[in-house]
Amino acid sequence: MAGAPILRCAGVAAAGALLLASGGTGAAHAAPADIPGTAQAATASTAKGTTYYVDASRGSDDAPGTSAKTAWKSLARVERAAFKPGDTVAFKRGGKWSGQLTLRGDGTAQQRITLTSYGLGSRPRISGGADCLDVRGSYWIIANVQVSGCGWAGVELRGSYNVVAGVRAEKSVAGVVVDDQSHHNTIRDSQIVGNDRMVAGTNGPDDDAGAFGILLNGDDNLVRRNLITGSSAPSPDYGQDGAAVEIYNGDRNRVDFNVTRQNDAFTELGHAPGKTAAGNVFAYNVVTSSLEHGSFLVTRGAQDKGLGPVANTLVENNSVYLTGAKTEGWTCYAGCAPGILKLRNNVVKVGGRTGWEDAKGADEDTGVYAGGRGTFTPGPRSAFVEPQFVSTTDLHLRTGSPAAGRAGEPTKYHTDVEGKPVPTDGPRVGAYQETR
Repeated sequence: MAGAPILRCAGVAAAGALLLASGGTGAAHAAPADIPGTAQAATASTAKGTTYYVDASRGSDDAPGTSAKTAWKSLARVERAAFKPGDTVAFKRGGKWSGQLTLRGDGTAQQRITLTSYGLGSRPRISGGADCLDVRGSYWIIANVQVSGCGWAGVELRGSYNVVAGVRAEKSVAGVVVDDQSHHNTIRDSQIVGNDRMVAGTNGPDDDAGAFGILLNGDDNLVRRNLITGSSAPSPDYGQDGAAVEIYNGDRNRVDFNVTRQNDAFTELGHAPGKTAAGNVFAYNVVTSSLEHGSFLVTRGAQDKGLGPVANTLVENNSVYLTGAKTEGWTCYAGCAPGILKLRNNVVKVGGRTGWEDAKGADEDTGVYAGGRGTFTPGPRSAFVEPQFVSTTDLHLRTGSPAAGRAGEPTKYHTDVEGKPVPTDGPRVGAYQETR
């Protein structure tokens, strides 16, 4: 209807069903570089585990695997291993493997199991499986590898307390998926790039899913300091769809200090009937796109019987610039209310509408907006002024910007997206803590 929000990224509704089809439990319930020393740090803190080596060109599955000269060769041999707390499996850099690697066995908080790389050259690459890395254990570290062209997910986390760090996940339906029974995982300092594939549904007009940078179906996970780009794909149902971080049935997840570019949406939130997606936090993210369509955030209230209500989402100190003429800032519909969405200290510039709310509306204040005024009531300390970003992709503020030094509301964060301290007298607006 006239004036209604542009809901083109409703693929959250199909995410759980597609996860079920992929073998998961489904709806029933500055670019980062490699992480130096991850394996060494992990093994140093885990007493005396064994390190196993894997070499795609010179390894042998008949070898013991306990040195670079006696490395294993195949993913199948790695799968047969019974890893114990403190163990490490290291893939040789420059090597390429095809198929799915399923990782079983649990580490502990004091003795994690680590998958990483060794040698020189490019990250070892695993490609072509349904899930390239299917992590079924808990307390794993997955570091310094590349997963590419996977049927569903580059990395699928089915266990808990796992860490994904320094990974490049690309060209799949989803870069990283956290299953609905999986919790307290961390995805950090990784490149989630070009996951631009859609799985078209067959049961109606609202069941396409895909082009997810990160899909969170579980609770209490942390997504931090990642570069997430290119999560957008043609969709028979929605025209174009995708999200940097999609949350479906996930509670209390934290998404902060990420840089995202050219994604159809930064985030969309929803849940299956009888489930929740409550208490999620988005803070100090930098969001840019030149796509014609797109949005920063989409959420909903109780009138959306299939996906809502999504309660207590907190969005603070993000910097957003979407240049497309048909873009939207944030959308809160189907019974929006202060208990659905709270926004503080954000700087949002769009080529379309800055925000849209219905019913009682969101709890919005201390924001800076530029673009179409949308249909929301700004808080008493919010302003419609040109923020004067340095460029369409550099969201630092120019000298003399009316947003620079503008006071925001206190938060629990002490540093900004660059690691600079928040001023002692309180945060400024946006992801960069800049004074005049």
